[in-house]
Amino acid sequence: MQTVSAVLVGLNIEHGIDRYLDSVAWCDEIVVVDSGSTDGTLALCRDHPKVRLVEQAFLGYGPQKRFAVAQASHDWILSLDADEVVTPALAGEIQSLLAADAAPLAGATLTRRMVFLGRVFGHGRDARQRILRLFDRRQGAFTDDAVHEKVVVRGPTRELNGDLLHYSYRDLADYFDKFNRYTTLMAEKMNRQGRRVGVPGIVLRPPWAFFQYYFLRGNWLNGLPGFVYALLSAHYKTVKYVKLYELQNTRD
Repeated sequence: MQTVSAVLVGLNIEHGIDRYLDSVAWCDEIVVVDSGSTDGTLALCRDHPKVRLVEQAFLGYGPQKRFAVAQASHDWILSLDADEVVTPALAGEIQSLLAADAAPLAGATLTRRMVFLGRVFGHGRDARQRILRLFDRRQGAFTDDAVHEKVVVRGPTRELNGDLLHYSYRDLADYFDKFNRYTTLMAEKMNRQGRRVGVPGIVLRPPWAFFQYYFLRGNWLNGLPGFVYALLSAHYKTVKYVKLYELQNTRD
């Protein structure tokens, strides 16, 4: 049987971390890399019998997760965020996979479902998002992207069907905290890549983005939470381009 390390990077994640820790308590170890929390995160981690706490200044999401993976004692890695929760069905699937001969595999994709405004989305792209978060670090690693990092592996993967629940936002205040941080990071990344944006692209983007998120991605089937999520997602897409425009058209 293969052993597995659950790996988490975070900052001020005391809200929800108990739910995360409970969902991965079956793992052989839990590595938490903290980048300077000032809330109760450190105390909660130190009180958990399986957590090994490592402190590291933030390096960017990709580099920070690569650092966290390097701290693990085991080669099979389950890398999640503090707002992601492994359901019992998914935990059973992962344990069965590792109990069998997982050697030919480089990793496995998980089925992530959005939970927003108290509703588990049952329709649309965010209801069944395939993500690679279980992998053999000898055959793969996180990319170095400062934001929207991902795992890239060399070898075959398997699809697991148990739900990984994504409690992405504690409330709307938390949504807008993340909204501001991520739109800035994305604008800076696009600017480094030489992406350009003009006034017509900004003006026309909100209605088209809402149409995509609400109708094309099926969020109209998720009730009021689906409408709010589509509206805010369209706003997110617009603001990151406005910030890109600001970077390219303002001077100190």
